[in-house]
Amino acid sequence: MVPVRPEDRVVTTRDWIGFLAMVLGMFMAILDIQIVASSIAQIQAGIAASAEEVSWVQTSYLIAEVVMIPLSGWAARVVSTRYLFFASCITFTVASAACAFSWSIESMIVFRAIQGFLGGAMIPTVFASTYMIFPPRQQAGVSVVIGLVATMAPTLGPSLGGWLTETWSWHWLFLINVAPGVIVASVVFTCGRKEAPRLEMLRGFDLAGIVLVATFLGSLQYVLEEGPGDDWFNDRRIVGMTLVSVAAGLGFIWRELSAAHPVVDLRAFGDRNFTVGCLYSFIIGIGLYGSVYVVPLYLGRVRGYSALEIGITMMVTGMFQALSAPLAGTLARYMDLRHMLGMGLALFGGGLWLNAALTSQWGYWEMFLPQAVRGLSLMFCFVPINAVALGHLPPHQVQNASGLYNLMRNLGGAIGLAGINTALTHRLDLHMLRLSETLTAARGTVIGVLEGLTVRFEPVMGVGAEQAALKLLWQITRREALTMAFADVMMAVAAVFVLGLALLPLLQKVHHPSGGGEGH
Repeated sequence: MVPVRPEDRVVTTRDWIGFLAMVLGMFMAILDIQIVASSIAQIQAGIAASAEEVSWVQTSYLIAEVVMIPLSGWAARVVSTRYLFFASCITFTVASAACAFSWSIESMIVFRAIQGFLGGAMIPTVFASTYMIFPPRQQAGVSVVIGLVATMAPTLGPSLGGWLTETWSWHWLFLINVAPGVIVASVVFTCGRKEAPRLEMLRGFDLAGIVLVATFLGSLQYVLEEGPGDDWFNDRRIVGMTLVSVAAGLGFIWRELSAAHPVVDLRAFGDRNFTVGCLYSFIIGIGLYGSVYVVPLYLGRVRGYSALEIGITMMVTGMFQALSAPLAGTLARYMDLRHMLGMGLALFGGGLWLNAALTSQWGYWEMFLPQAVRGLSLMFCFVPINAVALGHLPPHQVQNASGLYNLMRNLGGAIGLAGINTALTHRLDLHMLRLSETLTAARGTVIGVLEGLTVRFEPVMGVGAEQAALKLLWQITRREALTMAFADVMMAVAAVFVLGLALLPLLQKVHHPSGGGEGH
């Protein structure tokens, strides 16, 4: 039987329904990375966990998801994309319900790990399906839809989670997945494109590769999650897990390059555009997850915003993402994607640079322009990167390559967040030291402020007024130091995007497949 050429593919209504259901499933999986972020305190109280233990509610999900993503390409080829997605969605949904009824931190960690592991399989299968189901002329529009979902979900996660917890309870962070999960699984099973499973791939099963990649990525994610809080290599556990990660990583690379039937085919990195596209996916992960983490943290710690107020402020980014989507889809058909990507990187970096003037008084309107610029930029980054990395690969490579591509974005987010937390701590200490050096009795302004605060507190505090004034001055100093630390971190992330511009000459000339331009 002669294979159908990509440009001759026919997409039916049934295909569209099945694909859009898969996109909704991907949204759920990405959303659940961040949905618990603003409700950790309530979950901690609900399952009687310590502050150290409850961080594993997020960490266990991330570790399991990162392990599954590169394995998804092999699993999709063995059992078919439709069956893999159906099984993943059903298990993800059941695990979500189990999380809501967790009775201890141990049970929550187990259920979150199951949820993350199966959720991780849903993400790359959607990216791969774009280039397996649709003809080239339709891929720009589909890429825009996927880009909106993949970048909107992390933005909405903390806001939606905070609202659900405030309105009902933390249990609804997980129960909200149940009804959509059942619907998505049913629709994908009914309408998903049928492929023949390739069970013969189970012969010569690469068990060693699976064990090595799980050990490598699991221990690496642990180091990145726990490192900033445990002072990195001053902690023996971090040193031990780092050594395990390095050894397993080297063993994994050797195994996958020498195995007859590797579970993760690293040969896709032999394609220069795919390799550079993965580097850009890594950079986007740093910017996307970093900004979604830093801005709510500033609004909560410095401005004292509630989860709902943070959500309203963060919605600006999502709103401008949606507005830019049609423009990005249209431009992708006519522009050299290197130019489009350069424009997107410059806009995202510029949006972060606008935060250089950050003060402790910034709120919704001061944050509006930087967030609007970043929101506009995301589609101009995401659409060309998808096409650069995946759009020109032959169909038999796309499933595996999609897992590696999505893994790079998640690793960018994980490494970026670890770097951000470490930088925040160091820059806060530095700015506190510098500000404290200026707060001396020799400065008349400082004495004047202290006397004014003491007079204000005397009617209430009496003899303790001076101590209360000193404490308030320290709090103001810390707030200003923290604000400067946040501004420094945003500038550092902006610098990453400037460096990303320097990689553009490495790309071969690229046109989106839907543009009808020259190929790769």
